[in-house]
Amino acid sequence: MSAAKILSDKQEEVLDNWIKQQLKDSSLREDLMSNEDLKKESAELLKSILTAIRKENYTDVNAPEFEKANEVLAGISLSRAKNGFSPRETAHFVFSLKYAFSEILEKAITDNKILYTESQKLHKLMDSLALVTIETFIRGREEVILRQTSEISEISTPVIQIWDGILALPIIGTLDSARTQIVMESLLTKIVETESTIAILDISGVPAVDSLVAQHLIKTVAATRLMGAECIISGIRPEIAQTIVHLGIDLSNINTKSSLAHALRFAFTIRRLEVRKVGDVNKTTS
Repeated sequence: MSAAKILSDKQEEVLDNWIKQQLKDSSLREDLMSNEDLKKESAELLKSILTAIRKENYTDVNAPEFEKANEVLAGISLSRAKNGFSPRETAHFVFSLKYAFSEILEKAITDNKILYTESQKLHKLMDSLALVTIETFIRGREEVILRQTSEISEISTPVIQIWDGILALPIIGTLDSARTQIVMESLLTKIVETESTIAILDISGVPAVDSLVAQHLIKTVAATRLMGAECIISGIRPEIAQTIVHLGIDLSNINTKSSLAHALRFAFTIRRLEVRKVGDVNKTTS
């Protein structure tokens, strides 16, 4: 009797053994998945694998009969990548099934030569499926990282309306090409939404300014002006000023200020606004 037939006839026993293998593992993440969900995933994957090997195909996991098994594995891998499981924990899910298969075959096959042959076929199959699992897991984790990076970039470049017609965009961290694009899109969109005429780019949180960062700033200023708004760069620290001079970067046609407060005061001047203390106003009116 073939391994496929034996395992199919003893599917429930295989599932029970497999669940036990997983539950006794010290690294099992019960905080990320309930035992009920674990059993459900295990039953679905086991059924799809046993259905696939009915045609005695143990080598080509890309064959049509493995379509369902690969689909189930992909769903499990992506879900675990997004939910915070480690690669080891995800791989153990598949490898533990190999041991469950071996236990059943050792009880059912008395001929050692046949047992070895059938076990080897199953082991190679499970190794191939484990590779598929890890590859899918890595893709899922990369998607999570890219999404989180994008979300962090958006959070770290907020456009704030600090006065009627005046926007401020504090930039924290390194300014590269991808982030410059996000900065531009956020700033230009906000200019249109608020009909603002002044935008302050505060680079106090940028650790260093090189020629590339300066070029990104110049492009942002140019795009802002094309939208009909004036741009002020604030947060020009002494060391940044020296670096810009040494690099020979010309910012003479751009309004620059040492701090956000100075930039805001300059913006008020452009807008012909005056801010006074309450006491000063009372003295004027009395």
